[in-house]
Amino acid sequence: MVKKLYLTAALLLGLVSVAACAGTQTALTPAASATSASTASTASATSAADTPTGEPDPNATESNPPGDIPDNTAFVPYRAKLYEIKVPEGWARTDISAGASFTDKLNSVTIELRPAASAPTVDTAKRNEAPKLQAAGGDFTLKKIETVDRKGGQAVRLVYQVDSTPNPVTGKVIRQEAERYEFYKNGQEAVLTLSGPAGSDNVDPWRLVSDSFRWL
Repeated sequence: MVKKLYLTAALLLGLVSVAACAGTQTALTPAASATSASTASTASATSAADTPTGEPDPNATESNPPGDIPDNTAFVPYRAKLYEIKVPEGWARTDISAGASFTDKLNSVTIELRPAASAPTVDTAKRNEAPKLQAAGGDFTLKKIETVDRKGGQAVRLVYQVDSTPNPVTGKVIRQEAERYEFYKNGQEAVLTLSGPAGSDNVDPWRLVSDSFRWL
């Protein structure tokens, strides 16, 4: 009888221990889940903090201001009967009565040939060319007239600003800066005009084009 009582007591004690262990395990499960979520959140925040913001992408495509000719532009020769000049590849060409004009967006290169009794000078440019350009309108503003040396020979250069003709769709007018070169040889004058939006950084492309002119 005593032996049976001992066995019963031992069995009850075992059942209580199992129940206690089960209860303890159930109580810990929510805490463990919270800790896991907190760890994941911390890892996510750390990852976001490690990601640089506001830095330039070295693989991004180069973006140029509207009037700037891209540095990777290729220049190809354009040849007429008496001269040759390099112009930006891919620009739209328009034939005019005495030459040709090449345009892209807001920039243009125009070359014209005309007879002339003598070589142009700074004085003749001041007396004749500047007044004609001013009479054409567009709030013409002369900045400089000088003689320059280029690979194709000496030329008279006029630097000025003028308003573009209004856009036929939007009516918008662009303030343009222009360089006009007058080359001369054997009774012929070649007039090269380069223009683009005022403030554009096209010093190097314009020098390349004006340096490329040569008589044939």
